[in-house]
Amino acid sequence: MEIHIDLTGTRGHRDAIYRQLRAAILAGRIRPGEALPPTRELAQRLAVSRTTVSAAYDRLTAEGFLAGRVGAGTFVTASPARPEPVPDVPGVQPLPEWDTMPAPPAPFAPAPEFDFRPGVPDLTRFPFDTWRRLVTQRLRAGQADLMTYGDPQGHALLRAEIARHVGVSRDVRAAAAQVVVTAGAQQTTDLVARVLLRHGDLAAVEDPGYPPPRLVLTARGVRVAPVPVDESGIVVDAIPAGTRLVYVTPSHQYPLGLSMSLERRLELLDWAERNDAVIVEDDYDTEFRYTGRPLEPLHSLDSRGRVGYVGSFSKVLSPALRLGFLVAPPSLVPALVKARYLTDWHAPNVEQAALAAFMAEGGFARHVRRMRKVYRARHELLSALLVRDFADVLTPLPSTAGLHLSAASDFDAGPLVKAARRHGVRLYSLGDFSVGERRHGLVFGYGAVAAERIEPGLARLRALVDEGAA
Repeated sequence: MEIHIDLTGTRGHRDAIYRQLRAAILAGRIRPGEALPPTRELAQRLAVSRTTVSAAYDRLTAEGFLAGRVGAGTFVTASPARPEPVPDVPGVQPLPEWDTMPAPPAPFAPAPEFDFRPGVPDLTRFPFDTWRRLVTQRLRAGQADLMTYGDPQGHALLRAEIARHVGVSRDVRAAAAQVVVTAGAQQTTDLVARVLLRHGDLAAVEDPGYPPPRLVLTARGVRVAPVPVDESGIVVDAIPAGTRLVYVTPSHQYPLGLSMSLERRLELLDWAERNDAVIVEDDYDTEFRYTGRPLEPLHSLDSRGRVGYVGSFSKVLSPALRLGFLVAPPSLVPALVKARYLTDWHAPNVEQAALAAFMAEGGFARHVRRMRKVYRARHELLSALLVRDFADVLTPLPSTAGLHLSAASDFDAGPLVKAARRHGVRLYSLGDFSVGERRHGLVFGYGAVAAERIEPGLARLRALVDEGAA
């Protein structure tokens, strides 16, 4: 029997021999019962060491493709050849609701020439040197405890720093025991839904609003009601009867940018108490407020344990860290910790410990102050240019915080957004965030676009408007 193995251009000879022999057996080119050449003979033929060939044979034997007979040699077992795939067989299918779920954005797509995507920070200003030092310190031999399984609730020092930070910066009264470290708003919403909602229960979200929490709830079999937003925030009177959970962004409504009025906040809290419901308050980017004092979170006004306060480090530091947190009502913490354990056990220990040290050293607060100045300048420039160059087609909506601002239009901005993307300008339409009544307008992010790129990017967009792309 002649065996053809080609090692040309390969570095891992053992793996190459293994793969080619396995493929030949599965394809039936080497049949059950046939003997393979002795390892010494095949090694000489291939100009490799006998150990290399023996290792490939041993792996195939361990997987059941070969069997050795003392004094006789190594033979192919009676393993059947792999069947050819049948194109007409659909295979295992997911639940029907997954067919309607949008695909995640392509993570490796090249960055657009003018990046006005909302919710993306300026990663060129990430404190790389400081972060490298903190992570390296935690990877020393004396920190071996960070390399084992961690606390599902989160690293104790990080929870303490988060409690201190939100207490100082947002007047959120919380003990470290109330903090649950998560992977961000999506996982936080999923955990709350796991411990509070059953299949078929009703939840409410803002419309327009941030899509991922709505999709998370839908994927869990929860019925989701889109509730309109007016100039004061979510319309409480429009929340359907029987709603068990309401997801809101009161400090900087996503994507409109408005702040929920105090009267509406109190109305929502009173509604939650009367209806035995929970409010998930996503305070996703209000570290960056540019005028006036930050408004009190719902959590600070809540005296009845109805509000879960959600924060994230994605907008302040980097989305790649996948670190966020929930300040939960004490009554929910034990169940949430169990749910986190069953979901993915815990967040990465090294990153948690490094972030705790970064906050304890004051580096986090300094980074926020530094970036607040950077983003304020971009916010002001973008606002001024929209007023100057787009007054005939866009009306900027009031916004004094965050990493984006929106502008209303009297036309469907979808075609303009598609044309802009073809010409290197990446932004979103307000309609992309609507479920019921479709809002018209554009959403401009300014976290990822350098200040000097804002005006030429808007000039290209204006040219497309003048060409009739809108």
